[in-house]
Amino acid sequence: MRYIFTMALLALLSAPAEAAERFTYDDLSRGLFAQRTVGGVRSMGDGQHFSTLSQGQISRFSYKTGEATALVFDGETIAPGLRITDYRFSADERKILLVTDPRPIYRHSFTADHYIYSIPEKTLKRLSEGGSQQVASFSPDGTMCAFVRDNDLFVKDLHAGTERQITSDGLFNHIINGIPDWVYEEEFAFSQAYAWSPDSRTIAFYRFDESRVKQYLMNRFDGQLYPSVYAFKYPKAGEENAIVTIHIHDIASGRTTTVDTGAETDQYIPRISWTPDNRLAMLRVNRPQNHFEMLLADPATGASHVVYDEKNPRYVERIDDETITFIDADRFLVKSERDGFFHIYLYSISKGFLNQVTRGPWEVTQLLGVDVKKGAVYFLSCETSPLRRNLYSIGIDGTGKKRLTTGEGTYRIEFSNNFQYYISYFSNAATPNIVTLHQADGKQLRVLENNTRLKERIAEYQLPVKEFFTFTTSEGIELYGYILKPHNFDPAKKYPMLMTQYSGPGSQSVADKWTMGWEDALVQENFLVGCVDGRGTGFRGENFKKCTYKQLGHYELSDQIEAARYFGKLAYVDTERIGIYGWSYGGFMSLNCILKGGGVFKMAIAVAPVTNWRFYDTIYTEIYNGLPGENPSGYDDNSPIFFADRLEGKLLIAHGTADDNVHVQNTMEMVDRFVQAGKSYEIYLYPDKNHGMAPGARDHLMLRCIEFVRRNL
Repeated sequence: MRYIFTMALLALLSAPAEAAERFTYDDLSRGLFAQRTVGGVRSMGDGQHFSTLSQGQISRFSYKTGEATALVFDGETIAPGLRITDYRFSADERKILLVTDPRPIYRHSFTADHYIYSIPEKTLKRLSEGGSQQVASFSPDGTMCAFVRDNDLFVKDLHAGTERQITSDGLFNHIINGIPDWVYEEEFAFSQAYAWSPDSRTIAFYRFDESRVKQYLMNRFDGQLYPSVYAFKYPKAGEENAIVTIHIHDIASGRTTTVDTGAETDQYIPRISWTPDNRLAMLRVNRPQNHFEMLLADPATGASHVVYDEKNPRYVERIDDETITFIDADRFLVKSERDGFFHIYLYSISKGFLNQVTRGPWEVTQLLGVDVKKGAVYFLSCETSPLRRNLYSIGIDGTGKKRLTTGEGTYRIEFSNNFQYYISYFSNAATPNIVTLHQADGKQLRVLENNTRLKERIAEYQLPVKEFFTFTTSEGIELYGYILKPHNFDPAKKYPMLMTQYSGPGSQSVADKWTMGWEDALVQENFLVGCVDGRGTGFRGENFKKCTYKQLGHYELSDQIEAARYFGKLAYVDTERIGIYGWSYGGFMSLNCILKGGGVFKMAIAVAPVTNWRFYDTIYTEIYNGLPGENPSGYDDNSPIFFADRLEGKLLIAHGTADDNVHVQNTMEMVDRFVQAGKSYEIYLYPDKNHGMAPGARDHLMLRCIEFVRRNL
């Protein structure tokens, strides 16, 4: 074993071993080790101040001094009884859009009641009397507010108080305007499917025609005598998607223009946005997701043309808000894997490629933005280690790269407007969250939170310590991992080990950041916990990640088996007592390990697992596995449902019956195969719980997992 670095909690664990306390999962669930943070910070337009929402009050603070400079909104006196959960300022910061009483729909979407508060007039008005709204937002000039209700797009004139309905064909499970369908929301990760032009004269929006998409039926029990059936459109791999069109509505004339998105309708448009000079940019991807283009459209005519084109022999990683960043009316940044690692490139609409901004055998993990005045690009990368994140600045021309953070671990960064200040959130395996305020050049101004009380509490308990390492597989592949050992670890003894993993494409479980979960409580009971990121996981370049293309589960399974065998060779690991755990994609992997692991694993826990890739959605499944009609072996050779007869060890499966993401159908079909094969298993079903076992079932499940490991390892 070649150790990279061992995070020893020397100061934190300075108390004698016999005086240290033990903790349980109950201690974790009641927040005994919860990290304090500085949340809800929202930069004001001047870049010198920020605002926060706390107990219905919106306050303004100075970045420079940290002192409160104004109480902008006092909900206790202005809106007593309203449960305010979020807010947005208008661009001139004279109005506030308040979100109250949100009711979740899917992962990102919700309905809510919105209010408009005028700061100069000190008036509070309901946004609309026609019912709850979704995705409400101010126009850039602050005179209007758009929102969606019942699948139709509306615009409210805030001066006149009038409400205009932009679309009128919205119908549940048929036509959607201004919000995404299920698969776009889940896989392209957005809930607002419209965008105001910078001049506030037009609004571009998506229209989804999902009439041909097949429905998934989900029982809702909800304590009723007769369960209800919730039906929603869910396109499974190889099935029909919604037909997506883009439209531009002119506010003054009331005219709506259909934008030219090309002759092909079986495609994706993951993002739309506006250029600084009021042209519509559309990001278009073909169904196999190996051809990405950016189109610019004339808002008056809807005519469009391609200004950026990228192809990949496997796939172009899913488009998000960082893929394209406009600097001005002509120049834009592209975040791309075109040289084998995620890097930043500078392009011109008129001239094409200008220069590569970042380069090297490491990945840009987040593009934070561009300070146009300074010509500086800010980004996070894993240049020092795939396990770590640091903040850098670099010139737009690719010169003058500078590391701005100094710690060894993982940083999350939030810049102020105009890039004058940033708030840093830092942790590593030994250090809980430290929040600090900095100037843009990296100079620290003050500490906002250092979790002193948590560090004192940690010193009282037998915390497991992550030991990071690498090992080389029989195929010559170097993999990263970590081990958690009990506080009173004795290398002369043999310990049972639970392996935990996720393993999904582009993911990372082995990271140098501070976390605590149910596995940490398990270590308190003299279990080892191990984790290895195999091939297909992220932040080690395109080839390492994309080698699993069209064979999801094949290399991932091989690497988890190799990891288990590697752990088994350690003198202190009991080879006969190795188990594995995973959730979602990790559950898919846990099942594969217990079914196809050749007896390496004694037990497995699979939570909300995909058991047949034909059951999962189009966008996710097809980008990594191709279409089932073109790659049937890639689906069938690695889906656990086809290998139920191989079950030999102990297995626990858990699933929420209202999981709209990985449907409980996966588990039902899996256990039916076990029954047919005469195999034994344990199962926990959670009525009306979603993919994350919310609301309220997660603690129950984690305790059952600990109990299962205790009994079977």
